Amino acid sequence: MLIAIPLFDRFTALDAVGPFQVLVALPGATTVFLAERPRDVTDESGVLTLGAKASFADVPSPDIIVVPGGPGQASHMAGSPLRDWLIAADQTSTWTASVCTGSLILAGAGLLDGRQATTNWLAMDELARLGAKPRRERYVFDGKYATAAGVSAGIDMALALADRIGGADLAKRLQLGIEYDPQPPYNAGSPATAPAEIVADLRARSRFTSA
Repeated sequence: MLIAIPLFDRFTALDAVGPFQVLVALPGATTVFLAERPRDVTDESGVLTLGAKASFADVPSPDIIVVPGGPGQASHMAGSPLRDWLIAADQTSTWTASVCTGSLILAGAGLLDGRQATTNWLAMDELARLGAKPRRERYVFDGKYATAAGVSAGIDMALALADRIGGADLAKRLQLGIEYDPQPPYNAGSPATAPAEIVADLRARSRFTSA
């Protein structure tokens, strides 16, 4: 089972690393980070760098694709090597997944046309504009497509995907293995529960002006 996680400049680190931490432990799995060419790729903070050990050409037919999001996503909505690879690789993938605004890359490639999907809460309108049917859920499955909401939701999506691949017992083992038992100090992880002034401030700062 080959799992491919494509990287691009200014990706969001946890979008990629969260699902990786779960899926790398799947029995028989080989996980690879890749880019248009083998290179080091730096996240949106400019601090964390991951090594893409393979090129897109090296991995034409992965079984599972997980596309992260991040501010760099905007450069891959049309005419990019990542978009071209994704369209081709999706033809034979068993699962095609995304985290956060990675779903906009999927939608921009035409892979979510008419499908239910989710994304970062600030990008819901953009997801709809690109032809998907947005749902405000932690993660959404529609056929072979699995999309996660913002950043940390990629862990939830990856565990749900592990369930579909290997069953509930495996998913539970993986969850316990990473001790995934979130207990944040505040109930502010959703626009529905966060203080209104914080929601308004993040909306005002968002790059998605229609959100």
